[in-house]
Amino acid sequence: MSENILKKEERVAFALRSLYKKYGYLPYKMSKFEAYDLYVANKDFLVGDGVITFNDTDGKLLALKPDVTLSIIKNAGEESRKVYYHENVYRISGETKQFKELMQVGLERIGDTGVYGLYETVYLASASLNEISPDFVLDISHLGVLSAVLQDLGGDNAFRKEIMAKIAKKNAHETRALCEKQGVAPKKTERLLTLVKTYGDMQSVLKKLAPLCENEQAKTAFAELQAVCSLLTKTEFADKIRLDFSVVNDMSYYNGIVFKGFVGGVCEGVLSGGQYDRLMERMGRKTGAIGFAVYLDLLERLSENKNDYDIDTLVLYNAHTDLNVLSETVASLTSTGKSVSALKDKGKLRFREIVDLTGEERK
Repeated sequence: MSENILKKEERVAFALRSLYKKYGYLPYKMSKFEAYDLYVANKDFLVGDGVITFNDTDGKLLALKPDVTLSIIKNAGEESRKVYYHENVYRISGETKQFKELMQVGLERIGDTGVYGLYETVYLASASLNEISPDFVLDISHLGVLSAVLQDLGGDNAFRKEIMAKIAKKNAHETRALCEKQGVAPKKTERLLTLVKTYGDMQSVLKKLAPLCENEQAKTAFAELQAVCSLLTKTEFADKIRLDFSVVNDMSYYNGIVFKGFVGGVCEGVLSGGQYDRLMERMGRKTGAIGFAVYLDLLERLSENKNDYDIDTLVLYNAHTDLNVLSETVASLTSTGKSVSALKDKGKLRFREIVDLTGEERK
């Protein structure tokens, strides 16, 4: 199959599936819908606003799948698994409030999430972004470090949730004001603000981060992050990976390393993932897990998809054109990989070149 006829997101999907298979991930396929109970019990984990539901013929409430990870966990059991998927998910748009179908490719690693497992997952996230565009950045955080610093601030869950929202927006001013309102000691506030504002290459950020990790929880998390970064710095994508503690996820589900990927030309993150051991625990699984998803629908926004031409070559013909010559011309052009359209009138079609078989003189 010629890649010329594939959309950007289709080419990427094929490349990613091949990449994941090479690292021992097996394909996972799920049905378009599952019992609604699976999603309502973990609705805070879902990305998007709402679940599309309907009644089965027996009256059971079903949902069009808004997420793949929950299905994988449900069917994984206790054994270790490495799977990848290429699925459409169905959600309610937060902007239009209308139903939308989104294409995703991703992988999940359940069990065996030691330092190497974490490293391999982050590395494959980097390699995935590179398949989309060499102009990418992968931002990494560690919720173990952030959680330790937040616990040291005191306050209840509502306070920490509000602080997390400020951190995600890198809003240092409102973070400071919230800490002052809560009565947090200035030294602890400054430690948090330093963490929030720290951003950059792995080695320089780790040096700044080490003094902030004072308690055992923070030190343990820092050691894990340092070990993973040590492996990542030896890869071909080391200069594209940044540490950024504004990358946060819901701590009710996520722990440890979390990350988000961006490519030039798209203002939103096209890749998102992290460790979700706490989700596994909530679903009755006694093992760790990490994974990520690539949001292929966002690739339509890449500027390179805005082609200047509809086809490569337009072949013009009329009633007097020898049809043998016409068919041979089209066959010859398509055999070189070009896209070709044979028409009697060019209309508004945009093309790179024209082959005129009408025999008429044209200005």
